[in-house]
Amino acid sequence: MNTSQAQESWLDLTGAVCVVTGAAGGIGTEIAASLVRQGARVALLDLDLDKCRDLAGVLAQEAGEEIPAIACDIADPTSVQAAADQVLARYGRCDVLVNNASVLRPAALEDITLEQWNQVLAVNLNGYLLCSRAFGRAMLAQGGGRIVHVASIAAHYPQTWSGAYSAAKAAVGMLSRQLAAEWGARGVRSNAVCPGLIRTPLSAAFYADPKVEQARKDMTANGRIGEPADIANAVLFLASPRADYVNGAEITVDGGLESMLMALIPRPGYESPVSPA
Repeated sequence: MNTSQAQESWLDLTGAVCVVTGAAGGIGTEIAASLVRQGARVALLDLDLDKCRDLAGVLAQEAGEEIPAIACDIADPTSVQAAADQVLARYGRCDVLVNNASVLRPAALEDITLEQWNQVLAVNLNGYLLCSRAFGRAMLAQGGGRIVHVASIAAHYPQTWSGAYSAAKAAVGMLSRQLAAEWGARGVRSNAVCPGLIRTPLSAAFYADPKVEQARKDMTANGRIGEPADIANAVLFLASPRADYVNGAEITVDGGLESMLMALIPRPGYESPVSPA
């Protein structure tokens, strides 16, 4: 057995039918690609069908079979149900759902319109419920399945001037736990992953200035910015049978950023003995 075969067999995702929402984004793309590399059968859902199809074409070459790309607005119950019907018609089951699609509408709370607030909740919270129910019903009927929600460390700390983003991501954590409590005894697990500072196409502008990038690195215990693969690795574990006794949990993947608060507070006489590189 070679190394790639050993990795595949350890996670035991070969042949698992996996659905990834927001698949055309930076983190979604890496999650989908990682699942394909593990031998899973992956369905890609995204609002941007053209990007979704492009990704499906690339992954199909690696998978050796067609990868379905499905246009889906997860805030629309009809669109979500239509996507679920397509997946179930094709594969007859759903083993894993990765709730990853997300939007951000920057605004101060004193200025945000109710429309902007509701737009974020419609995708980042309601959409997670709609997808969980549409695909979760199939999991309940087949006697098992795994749901992984991509939340954020903004669920733990207020992300200022970001409108409803933090509130929505915090609510995703509770949604995940409630699904775990209600469906766990029926074989369906629900867990969440909370990314920290991750380098994606959407965040690329933050790192255009080397000083800003270094300042961000210095805020993490690991001293580096996270990559989409860091999130995908955690998602794959929770999606796999290896995590069968993990239910209602949140895994924070932030390079130790949440552990750095006291280290970032100036304390004369308590400076690190290690000089910056």
